[in-house]
Amino acid sequence: MAEHITHDPIYNTVDPTNFLAMIEVDRYAERSDAFDGIISATADHFWDPMDPAYIDFNQEFDLEQDTIMPRDFSPEMNCAVADKLDESQLIALANENTRWLLSGVLHGEQGALSLSASLCQILRDPGAQEYAANQTREEARHVTAFSRYIELRWGTPLPVGRTLGELLAQLVCAPEVYKKLVGMQMLVEGLAMGAFATIHAKTRDPLLRRLVQFVMTDEAFHHRFGKIWADRTVPKLSEGEHEIVEGWASDCFQTLLFNLVNAEQKQVIYERFGLDWRWVRGAIMESFGDADRRRMMAQSTNIFRVLIKTLLKAGIITERTRPLYAAWVDMDELAAESDEVVGDAVAQDGIAYLRDINRNRKKIGRAQRP
Repeated sequence: MAEHITHDPIYNTVDPTNFLAMIEVDRYAERSDAFDGIISATADHFWDPMDPAYIDFNQEFDLEQDTIMPRDFSPEMNCAVADKLDESQLIALANENTRWLLSGVLHGEQGALSLSASLCQILRDPGAQEYAANQTREEARHVTAFSRYIELRWGTPLPVGRTLGELLAQLVCAPEVYKKLVGMQMLVEGLAMGAFATIHAKTRDPLLRRLVQFVMTDEAFHHRFGKIWADRTVPKLSEGEHEIVEGWASDCFQTLLFNLVNAEQKQVIYERFGLDWRWVRGAIMESFGDADRRRMMAQSTNIFRVLIKTLLKAGIITERTRPLYAAWVDMDELAAESDEVVGDAVAQDGIAYLRDINRNRKKIGRAQRP
């Protein structure tokens, strides 16, 4: 039996193969209103990536002349790797780094889509199920949007890195509700918000800036779904249950911190430049040590800092694992910060923009692709 660790009836589950439990007469009247606020807000941030009224995918960007993200966004640009490449190769490698990043985002959005759909099969509460269905719809448009952007700029996405692929598979296939909600709605969505906030602030491509802002309007609500679980569940955990959740979350953090963006994961992008990924890894490690990692994690949009703050504010981190995180960030500083999720301000601006479009637009239908 899966140990769901929920402590609140709104997260009660049924076996995914037991559809008869979903059509029990009494179940329909047992709908919680806990998610009504984030469900009803859906209209405020509706957008359609296939409708040019929202986003125009006909915007060009010269990948041979400029980089989509600043060069210092790529660690390879700040070590001995850069000395081996000419100017055109440097631009190409920086853009391949962005392609790799956005391919990972695309795979993550597919993971979120599949996980949300899996929640529809097991959540017994009709309100929780409706929210999960709503998120599934929103994740599907993210997959469409990033697929289209990557096709426009590079033709095809790159394969998923092993670390991210294995984590996503674990979350989607996990029978335990707490792993799905903590893993996807808090950890992965938190990482995504940090990444999107950084991209929005630094990208040179106006199309990508608009795209990630629209995605952030959705992701901010997905993150809240996980927070509702934490608010209703974490205070009721037994010591043993808290240790299980906390230990699993810290294992995920360490795996992501040391493996998510290292050269081994990214080796597919080095082949065209004649670079051996082992040499690249050594060059990066020589120029980028733990002190540099800690310095970067002091930035508010750093994805790992956002992840730690998410776990801390949810009450998941205790003295058991606090030293593990304190090696990288100032935990007292994080605790003193507001509960605002990084990128919320960008998301709110995006919602205001979408409200104007949705209020004034004429329904012109989805654009026909050539």
